[in-house]
Amino acid sequence: MTERAPVLSVRGLSVRFLMPGGRRVAAVTDARFDVAPGECLALIGESGCGKSVLASALLGLLPGNAQTAGRALLGDLDLLAADERTLARTVRGRLIGLVPQSPAAHLTPVRTVRAHLEETVAHLTGTRGRRAVRAAAEAAAERAAFPPDHLDHHPHELSGGLAQRAATALALVGDAPLLLADEPTTGLDRDLVDRTVDELRRHVDRAEGGGARPDGGRALLMITHDLAAAERIADRVAVMYAGRIVELADAAAFFGTPGPRHPYSRGLLDALPDRAFAPIPGLPPELGALPGGCAFAARCDRATDACAALPPLRGQVACHHPHAVLTKAADRA
Repeated sequence: MTERAPVLSVRGLSVRFLMPGGRRVAAVTDARFDVAPGECLALIGESGCGKSVLASALLGLLPGNAQTAGRALLGDLDLLAADERTLARTVRGRLIGLVPQSPAAHLTPVRTVRAHLEETVAHLTGTRGRRAVRAAAEAAAERAAFPPDHLDHHPHELSGGLAQRAATALALVGDAPLLLADEPTTGLDRDLVDRTVDELRRHVDRAEGGGARPDGGRALLMITHDLAAAERIADRVAVMYAGRIVELADAAAFFGTPGPRHPYSRGLLDALPDRAFAPIPGLPPELGALPGGCAFAARCDRATDACAALPPLRGQVACHHPHAVLTKAADRA
C-alpha cells in the first residue's frame, strides 16, 4: 500500500524577531515535523516556548518585525512563501481552520455569534438561501456544543468558555484539510474539554473514513497545555522547549510505556497532579538570550559537560542523555 503524502510537512521552520537595537529573539528554531492524513499531532510545552509563534507563521499572521526561514508545505503550497492574497483567499478558513488562542479577540464585537456563523457558512461553503444558511450555522454551533439560546448574543456577552466554543464552531465550518487548534480547551470545564476535543477528533476521522474530502483526508495540529486532552485524542506528540522541538513520540508510548525519552518531557508529565506532582525546577531561558548548548541543561539533573554542545534531533529526541528505550518497538515509535 502506498503511503499517502502528509497534509502538512514542516522542514527547518525558524522565526526570528528583530528588536530595537539590533537584538534578535529566536522564537522558533529549525522545527521539523509532518502531520499525516487522519492524524492528530499535539504540540506541547511551557508558555513562551514558541508554540503559538509557530502557528502564526503557518497562517502568515506574524508581526512585521518577524523573519521566517524554512518550508511549510500544505500539499504543494509553501505557506511561508505564500503572499497575503493567497493566504487570505485560499488558506485561512479554506485550507486551514483556526481555533485561536484568544477567541474573543477574533470575534467582531458588534456582530452576534449567529451573524458570524452565517457569514462564514455562506463565504466558505457556498450555501445559499436564508433558511439553509441559518440551518448550517446552527448545526456548526451544535457540533461545538454552543448553546442555541446564546446564538444571538454579542461577544462581550459571552463567557470565556462560550467564546472558545464559538471560535471552535467557526473553525469547523470550512471543512479544511488542516485544523490548527491553539489552546482549544481554554476556559472549559472537564466535560466540555472532552466534548470539544472529541469533536476535533471526529473532524479528522470522518475524512479518514471516506467522508467529504477524498483528496487525502484531514489532519489536526493541536497546541495545548492540557496534557489530559492531548492524551485523549493525539496520535503523536511533539514537545517544544525554548523554541526547539526536542522530542517527537507516539502518544501511547509517550503517556504510557516506556514514557518520554527527553528529561524535559518527563518533567512535564511528572508535574501532573495524578503523577508525581513535582514541578520542573527553575525557569526556561529567555528566547533572546539562549545558551549555546542544550537550553534545558540548567534545569536538568542528567546534564554533563557534553550538554554545552547543542544536541541534534536523533531518533526523535534531541538530548545527549535521553532516557533509555526499553523495547525495540518503543525505539521504532
